Amino acid sequence: MTGNTCEKEGTIKEEAGLRDLISWLPEEVLGSILSLLPTKQAASTSVLAKKWRHVFKLVHNLDFDDYDVRQPEEEEEEEEGGRKWDLIRESFRKFVDAFQCASPIKKFSLKCHFREKSEMAHVNGWICNALARGVLEMSLDLWTGFEVFLPCALLTSKTLVKLTLGSQLCLGNIPPGVSLPALKSLFIDSIFFTYGDLCNVLLPGCPVLEELSVLHVDFVGVPFFISSRSIKKLSVSYKLESEITTMPGMSFHAPNLVSLNYSDYALEEYPQVDLESLVQAWLNIHYSKLIKRPDMSGLINGISNVHTLHLTPASTNVISRCVKHGLSLPMFKNLINLIFWGDNKRCWKLLPCLIKQSPNLCTLLIHGLDEYTCDGTMHLVKVKGLHLLAFGGTARELEHLMSILGGVMVDDGHILQTHDSRWSCIIQLQDRFRFLRLSKSSC
Repeated sequence: MTGNTCEKEGTIKEEAGLRDLISWLPEEVLGSILSLLPTKQAASTSVLAKKWRHVFKLVHNLDFDDYDVRQPEEEEEEEEGGRKWDLIRESFRKFVDAFQCASPIKKFSLKCHFREKSEMAHVNGWICNALARGVLEMSLDLWTGFEVFLPCALLTSKTLVKLTLGSQLCLGNIPPGVSLPALKSLFIDSIFFTYGDLCNVLLPGCPVLEELSVLHVDFVGVPFFISSRSIKKLSVSYKLESEITTMPGMSFHAPNLVSLNYSDYALEEYPQVDLESLVQAWLNIHYSKLIKRPDMSGLINGISNVHTLHLTPASTNVISRCVKHGLSLPMFKNLINLIFWGDNKRCWKLLPCLIKQSPNLCTLLIHGLDEYTCDGTMHLVKVKGLHLLAFGGTARELEHLMSILGGVMVDDGHILQTHDSRWSCIIQLQDRFRFLRLSKSSC
């Protein structure tokens, strides 16, 4: 009996030892393992054993969100009267402070709300600690109601490769001497810039910047000039209709830009658009009654070298308005792929004009054929492929398709056919959308 008991105890100890082998790994390895966990879970390992008490500080990725320290009932009480705000803030500060050390990190993300300017001392301390540890990627999402002054070290980091700043912040005047020699990606969400600071101070200090995203939603201080010789990918999204009459227009100077994603309201003018290397562009430009006759000639001429052009219904609508009031479409000599969305008669009047100005167009993707209202055949002489997204095969769509091709479409219930032997038709499903693909044997 005693022998059996000792044998069982030995087995249990042996199994426990095997299970705890991970504790014998070097702390650097343990830190790498914990880096795979959310920051809050990594911190919870400090109670496992004495050896684990400080291992969580060695994680490479830090993600702090003040909502993580709140309980649902605390959020409700905060909304009712803010009775527990101070306790919540103190708990969050202690949690972040516990991770302050000197071990290297790769990513640092901070999302927090604060009401007092004095709290910025803690925030700036956390930012400086991350920078001193050689952080590569930093994301700051700070919500406050007053002007924020971020540490100068943030704008002179030698290691930062990716930086995200937001949201609805006023940074004041950006100090001169910005130097971010390794920064390749910059994402800005609703940041108030003093006149010219983005273009004249911040971007010149980013010599190898390749990707830039500027988002403004219901927040003043919209940058109206973006200039960088190094960026290759640019995304600009402005959603502030009430401010468009105060803007002097929108300008782009990015001679090495390859990809443009631009969403905005049509403005009075586009004084300077230098995008000579542009390959693909996605435009989502909305019409506003605040500017009844926008001048989009600068923008359209500036993107005329594009190879792939994607126009949303809002864009086709406003460009068609401009054509009606005198805009002359340039020659899109390099345009190979055109994605065209239409949802009214005005939009569809634009499509034949674009095709006429695109001598090398090979692929045309149309969405909204059911709303097609253009008269006459488009004579797709050079087009190799015609794709109809969300094609339902309705009688109306077939009638419109016949109008586009200038031929008779036949539907035998299984596959569409055309009497024009140059075209072959295939109905396919892609990304849950049914679409019709027509292709030519040769151009």
